[in-house]
Amino acid sequence: MLNLEKALEKYGLTMPNPPAQGGIYEPVKEFGENLYYLSGCTPLFNGRQMYTGKVGAECSIEDGQAAARFCILNLLANLQSRIGDLNRVKRIVKMLCFVAGSDTFYDHPRVANGGSQLLVDIFGEETGRSARAAVGMSALPDNAPVEIELLVEVNP
Repeated sequence: MLNLEKALEKYGLTMPNPPAQGGIYEPVKEFGENLYYLSGCTPLFNGRQMYTGKVGAECSIEDGQAAARFCILNLLANLQSRIGDLNRVKRIVKMLCFVAGSDTFYDHPRVANGGSQLLVDIFGEETGRSARAAVGMSALPDNAPVEIELLVEVNP
């Protein structure tokens, strides 16, 4: 059951407009039957980067978690733009979270939890809990601390 408004209210968030494309790619690409790959999004909000820097240096873990929530919102804005109605989401299959961290930062999964928790809050445990990987990077586009991509299955 979709709980978008309640989850957004809980975190003091607003659904953004889909982010502008930053290169030669598809923001949402259908593959197979009712499966969608959502290209990576950073923590933009209507064109403005909300967080910058590396987690463990300029950003705290909490900042990284908040950045992950903005990434998820951008991904959902792209998906909604493509399929029309987020109530069609059958399940979040996989989340891949890239975290730009300092040389001594090793808690990437805790940063990814910010995005994972928002997906569970929005879609519920069964639909929103996905397989996941959280990996460290030396840098991300526009000095973003987090970038996330998703694989999603939707109902026809």
